Amino acid sequence: MRRTSQALMVQGTTSDAGKSVLVAGLCRVLARRAVNVAPFKSQNMALNSGVTQDGGEIGRAQVVQAQAAKVLPTVDMNPVLIKPNSDTGAQIIIQGKAFTNMDAVDFHGYKKIAMPYVMDSFNKLSHQFDTIIIEGAGSPAEINLRENDIANMGFAEKADVPVIIVADIDRGGVFAHLYGTLALLSESEQRRVIGFVINRFRGDISLLEPGLDWLEKKTGKPVLGVIPYLHGLNIEAEDAIVGEQIKNDKTKLSVVVPVLTRISNHTDFDALRLHPDIDFRYVGKGEPLGSADLIILPGSKSVRDDLAYLREQGWDKEIFRHLRYGGKVMGICGGYQMLGSTISDPLGIEGVAGTTQGLGLLQLDTVLAEHKQLKNVTGEIQLLDKCLPIQGYEIHAGVSQVDEKQPIISSDNVTDGAINEDSTVLGTYWHGLFDSADMVELVAEWVNGSQIPSFSIADEKEKAIDLIADAIEAHMNLDVLWPDIQLDS
Repeated sequence: MRRTSQALMVQGTTSDAGKSVLVAGLCRVLARRAVNVAPFKSQNMALNSGVTQDGGEIGRAQVVQAQAAKVLPTVDMNPVLIKPNSDTGAQIIIQGKAFTNMDAVDFHGYKKIAMPYVMDSFNKLSHQFDTIIIEGAGSPAEINLRENDIANMGFAEKADVPVIIVADIDRGGVFAHLYGTLALLSESEQRRVIGFVINRFRGDISLLEPGLDWLEKKTGKPVLGVIPYLHGLNIEAEDAIVGEQIKNDKTKLSVVVPVLTRISNHTDFDALRLHPDIDFRYVGKGEPLGSADLIILPGSKSVRDDLAYLREQGWDKEIFRHLRYGGKVMGICGGYQMLGSTISDPLGIEGVAGTTQGLGLLQLDTVLAEHKQLKNVTGEIQLLDKCLPIQGYEIHAGVSQVDEKQPIISSDNVTDGAINEDSTVLGTYWHGLFDSADMVELVAEWVNGSQIPSFSIADEKEKAIDLIADAIEAHMNLDVLWPDIQLDS
């Protein structure tokens, strides 16, 4: 194994420029060469999160990047996670554990207190791994956020790491983005930038070359690569909802998920969205749920507020009508709580203290507690007189008292979930259930008796990671980044 001590930071000109994907791809490139590599993102703002082996909570992007690096995710890979619960406030998670709730102004001042936690995690990883691929957040050129910055150049300066800047050419204005971002940095930060990467390019590269020459001459920085637009890149989104789906003309199951204002862990549904035999739709504000075989209520960071929003959209009436006409309903985590009788938040964990009446479709009462449940879980689900081994993870503050004859999941003498007497409404706290092809097949059979072919979302994720790594190897000058590693093997 060749060894390198050089960490590398990937910053972007905008959100969704391709930072997360590029970090995942670089991790896989190095892992292929037996380099012991880890991902790192000092500060992440996302409602998609995962549970690490040590029982902490981090952004799902870092979970995917750890998979790309072929290592287990740890809390140190994302020491600060911000989970918005309103337009101005958020839950702050430090090194895997919920710390406090803050509004944006308070957190801006708190960042200098958070930096020691960030550096502690980075230093731990530095002693455990040969190299670290670091993801920035948003853009380093946000003038209003530069004071006490822990996510971009503030961290890069503190940790003394080189930076590459990536921009999305598919959005347009790529040269203005790159040139302008560099111009807004301080002199020391500009010196730290070792090159640019242009992402999502379509067309003939020769038509782009005059612009590349201009950019290199104007900035004195090399363009390290132009990554093509990768079609069919099925990788978990950091936070944005992805609408692209794969389906045929004769789908066997139709599924609808309403997009709540604080929808969380919508990556639960990637296996359904991408399944060729499932017609999957997200439904947004002002849209009817329409006809479907199955309606799934997703997780939420603000369950009572999102239940009120669901009612404002008239979706509750559509759910009741859907059930009267023989449809099925499922709830996951926050969606599971909504299906119950009451949701109480006596401590104001997710907003104003109080109690909200649920949809009343399951005999379930939930109280939001101070401490979160964070754990990876394995067990068995009982459905249609079948007993299927399953696994998933829990991330929730609620404690639910279930008055049902039979829980739907059993795990190490602990039960979870519920199903109503006529087997039309089902709920569970467990995320990640649909990652099992067997579970998807069982749910399809429960919903409308259909038999659908096996589809592995795990294989799709691996294909996506390898697709990114292949593109990086083909289109980036990696010798500039790691001259001491044999990268052409």
